[in-house]
Amino acid sequence: MKNYLLLLIPILGLSLATYAQDGDKKKEDDKKFISVEPDKEVATDSYNRWSVEVNFGQSRGVKPYADGYYSSNPDKLFGRFELNNFGIGARYMINPKFGVKVDFNYDKLTNDPSTDSPDFEMKQFRLGFQGVINAIRLFNIEEASGRFGLLLHGGIQIAAMTPKNVDPLRVYVIRESTEYNGGIVFGFTPQYRITKNLAIDADFSILNSFRQHYNWDGSYSNRDNNLAGQMIATTLGLSYSFGNQKIHGDWAIIQDKKDKEINDLNNRIGEIETLMNDSDKDGVPDYLDAENNSIAGVAVDTKGRMVDKNNNGVPDELEKYIDKTITTNNSTNSAAISNGMLEQLINDGYVAAYFDPNRSQPTSASSDNIGFILNYLKNNPEKSIEITGYADELGSTAYNNKLSAERAQNIKTILTKAGINPSRLTIVGNGIDSSVDKNSDYARRLVRKVVFKIK
Repeated sequence: MKNYLLLLIPILGLSLATYAQDGDKKKEDDKKFISVEPDKEVATDSYNRWSVEVNFGQSRGVKPYADGYYSSNPDKLFGRFELNNFGIGARYMINPKFGVKVDFNYDKLTNDPSTDSPDFEMKQFRLGFQGVINAIRLFNIEEASGRFGLLLHGGIQIAAMTPKNVDPLRVYVIRESTEYNGGIVFGFTPQYRITKNLAIDADFSILNSFRQHYNWDGSYSNRDNNLAGQMIATTLGLSYSFGNQKIHGDWAIIQDKKDKEINDLNNRIGEIETLMNDSDKDGVPDYLDAENNSIAGVAVDTKGRMVDKNNNGVPDELEKYIDKTITTNNSTNSAAISNGMLEQLINDGYVAAYFDPNRSQPTSASSDNIGFILNYLKNNPEKSIEITGYADELGSTAYNNKLSAERAQNIKTILTKAGINPSRLTIVGNGIDSSVDKNSDYARRLVRKVVFKIK
C-alpha cells in the first residue's frame, strides 16, 4: 500500500500545487500561451479547459473474497468479461499540463456462473476527486503524437457498498446494509481524437479502500477487523471538450510565450545574416547594395554601384583596362576586343534592370544599367538585343508570366523612346526565377529583373 501512496503523491502534489498558485494568475497565465491547431489555424482562446467524460466497461474486485467465492474463473487466463461498470465525469485543466476532475461510477459485482462459486451480488457507488496530468504535454511531444494522447490521474474516492444476500444457505453472516468507506485511485488513460472536440478514451484504474469491512462477495468480517480492499476497472469511453477553441483542449498546440520570443529572435538573426550577404562580393552587403551584380574587382561606391565618373555607362575600371589594351596593342583589333568584353559583360547578366514587388517599371537605381545598354546599342548599330523579364516566386504562375513580360516590354519602350529602332529589340517573358530562397525578401530582389543578350 505504501507503494501506491508513493505513486499517488506526485500526481496530487503537482495538480494541487498548480491549483494553489493559479488563483489570481489565471488571466495572466492565459496570456502566456498562444494556441495553434495542427493545421496551423490560430485559435481564439489559449485552450479549452473543460471536458465531460462518459465511460463503461468492467470492474473486478481483486480482494478480499471469502473462501470458495469467485467473480471470475481462476482457471482461465483472462477470466470473464462482464459489463458491470458505468461512469460519468467532468474535468477542468488548470493549465495545459495539470488539471482536476470529479467522477461518479457504478459497479455491480456478481459470481462467475462458470465456477462453483455460490451466488452473490455487490453493488457499489463511487465518487472520486482526482488530479490529472496531460503526459503528452508534460514531455512536449504533442506535435509528434498527432491524434493520440495520454492522461495520468490519481486521487481519493468515497464508496458506498451494498451487498445482496442471494444464497440463504451460506455460512457467512450477511448484513444487507450500505457501508461507506474511502481510499485512493490512480490510473492512466490513452486517448485518440476522432473529431475536433470528441475523443475516445480507454482507461485502466486501480482502486484501494482503507476501510472496507465487506468482502466483494458480500460476507462481513468483525468490526475490529478493518479490511483493505482492491479493485481494477477497465473502461472505454468518450470525452467532449468545451470552450472557444475549435479543437479539443488536450490537443491544441500551445506554445509558451517565451519560446515564441526565442523563435522570433532566431528568425531576426536569420534575417540579419541574410542582410549581411554579399552576392556580388563587392564588399557592400546586399541590403545596402543598389547594384547587386557588380563585376568582381571593379571599384564600387558606398551603395555598391560600379564607379563611372564620366557617366558613359562603362565602369571606370573597365575603361582603364580597355584604354590600356588599346594603347598596348595599337592595332585594329582593339575595338573588337573592347566590344567583346562589353558583350560578355551584358550576356553574363552583369548589366540588368531591377524591379520592386508587383511593379513593372524599373527602380531608379537601374537607370545606369539601362543607360549602359543604350550606349552600347548606339555605338553598335548593327547589333540587336534580346530583353528577358523575370519575376520572383510570390504569386500565381499566370500572374508572374504576365508581370515578367510587362517588365521586358517597359524596358523596350524606354530604349525605343531613347532612339533605338524597335526592330532591334526582342522581348521575352520568362516568368518565375526559382533559383533563390523564396522565403528571403533580400534574395527575391535579385530575381525581379530584366537581363539582356546580344544577338
